[in-house]
Amino acid sequence: MANEPGFDLKAYLGEKRAIVDRALRDNLPRSSGPASELNQAMEYSLFAGGKRLRPILCMAGGAAVEGDEETVLPVACALEFIHTYSLMHDDLPAMDDDDLRRGKPTSHKVFGEAMAVLAGDGLLTEAFFLMTSPKIAGRIPPRALIRVTRMIARAAGPAGMVAGQAADIRSEGQQIDLDVLEYIHAHKTGALITASVASGAVIGLGEASQIQALADYGKKIGAAFQISDDILDVEGDSHAMGKRTGADERKGKATYPSLLGLARAKEIQSGLIEEAVTALSGFGKAAEPLRHLARYIIERKK
Repeated sequence: MANEPGFDLKAYLGEKRAIVDRALRDNLPRSSGPASELNQAMEYSLFAGGKRLRPILCMAGGAAVEGDEETVLPVACALEFIHTYSLMHDDLPAMDDDDLRRGKPTSHKVFGEAMAVLAGDGLLTEAFFLMTSPKIAGRIPPRALIRVTRMIARAAGPAGMVAGQAADIRSEGQQIDLDVLEYIHAHKTGALITASVASGAVIGLGEASQIQALADYGKKIGAAFQISDDILDVEGDSHAMGKRTGADERKGKATYPSLLGLARAKEIQSGLIEEAVTALSGFGKAAEPLRHLARYIIERKK
């Protein structure tokens, strides 16, 4: 199905980002005691200017199956907690050693390495506390809540994002083939994006066929999103991105442009987006935000 005319993606993203930001502030732990610096570090990175793509995808996945947004929202926030923790740890000197994130000093530059590690740990564990809160548990069947919790845990852990990061670190400076690069992309980035869309559909009590279709969509846009990051690192604008470009080449990381060239990388990316939109063919107007979000993956500048 082609994109519906008249849909304003910019307005949609602004509206949903505002909803997510309010919910994140409401659910972020606060303390004025001995652990106050920990809470400050968690808040600093959480509100450092993120796109909120994963929680928005979760909300859009729920909307596609006509689920209740208020019920989906705590899971959406939990996904942003997990994503932010992963960025905080990725930026550490032992990992990617980045000084800037979204145009601001990274957490370890502001609070020190130890506090950055602990703040990331805090966001990760708080995510699962939030996902199992009475706000959700009282509204959906227990089996749906268990399924979503396991789905997100798997996507974030050693079968998903953590595995991708480990493979990425071990591949720096090495000659790897396309199969290994696809593994890194699918695990480091794609797994949590896929879980974001599918978890919204599960919380929204979608049918099995709908959840599978949305998971297929998530896999495609997850792969396209990481290719976008690879391309932006080559030809993106450092000011718009809030960090230096060319980091992948400096660190000896394999990317789609380095293995296949920019033109072929863009061709593969476009094909993935077309396949993602095709996966939504069984959905009506309720999935229109997801169709536009797929296009946004290619068009984004940061």
